[in-house]
Amino acid sequence: MPWIWQQPDWPNFFWDQHAMVSAEEQFLLQSGVVIGAVRHLDEGERKLLLVESLSGESLSTAAIEGEILNRASVQSSLQRQLGLAAEKLHATAAEQGIAAMMLELHSQASDALTEAQLFAWHSSLMAGRQDLSAVGRYRTGAEPMQVVSGPIGRRRVHFEAPASSAVPAEMARFMAWFRQTSSQGKGPLPAVTRAAIAHLYFECIHPFEDGNGRIGRALAEKALAQGFQVPVLVSLAPAILARQKEYYAALEKANKSLELTEWMGWFAQITLEAQQQTLRRVQFVIAKTRLLDRLHGQLNERQQKAVLRLFKAGPEGFEGGLSAGNYCTVTGTSSATATRDLADLVEKGVFTRTGENRYARYALRLEVD
Repeated sequence: MPWIWQQPDWPNFFWDQHAMVSAEEQFLLQSGVVIGAVRHLDEGERKLLLVESLSGESLSTAAIEGEILNRASVQSSLQRQLGLAAEKLHATAAEQGIAAMMLELHSQASDALTEAQLFAWHSSLMAGRQDLSAVGRYRTGAEPMQVVSGPIGRRRVHFEAPASSAVPAEMARFMAWFRQTSSQGKGPLPAVTRAAIAHLYFECIHPFEDGNGRIGRALAEKALAQGFQVPVLVSLAPAILARQKEYYAALEKANKSLELTEWMGWFAQITLEAQQQTLRRVQFVIAKTRLLDRLHGQLNERQQKAVLRLFKAGPEGFEGGLSAGNYCTVTGTSSATATRDLADLVEKGVFTRTGENRYARYALRLEVD
């Protein structure tokens, strides 16, 4: 079977539009809920939310490609670029680059997509790479661009992209499609539908020597955000990372046919899950503000340090729950003092406790609307 781009009608995709109606309605509804929730935050809290969202997206989109980044370093880089106080941590070129790309993606989400923007994203992502021949421009190699797996001698080709010589023309056609299908274009498409096609379409061209997955997911987020008057935080990568095998299987299946209904249904589900995660993150920031306001002046220095450490872990919480031993490590105090402090935090309604004695674990008790 020929690859999708080798088929006579490429790139005339088709799908069952009725199958996407419910997902599009849910996306619009949940977007309104997220936008409304964000309006409850002050400027400082919005920047904090942005750092949390973009750092999570950065780490997850890199992890999908097998690259492990340091959360604290990425957050520090984002905070500095946003003009916030940040820890003086050394960030690698990759960590600084992905932070810069994510900030630009968010701040320019409603702007028209340009080739210069794509090249800037690629330059940021590939910062520090010495093994690539084409950084900040389309690939030019003569060898086939293939997605493969397995050991040498038993390689399996999951996909082969168009030749490098065809990329400029393919990308010109993609860019024209992206403009025409925007809410201001001649043939506008609903947000989730457009994002699903944009991601697959871009991946099928695979225009860069490396970084196509990360840029393709960024394009999907740009497609989701366009059409709204304010940026809509939808971090797709964490939701995709949780279903990484499904993601690659869905992409591989979709790159063989111009009929995209199944792919779009899968992508829509991931998008709605990502929206729910975003809403939980917004609610977490609101609950954090309420709790810290209520506790002002009521906690000792050790307790404040532990509470802030749990908040830093985000909505997912401290892995395995906070134990008395963890409390000692975080605060540098004795076991007896930790026991008294933790009991006081439970009494004040700051922590909830599960288990007893050495099996006791503590988590933040947050009021979430």
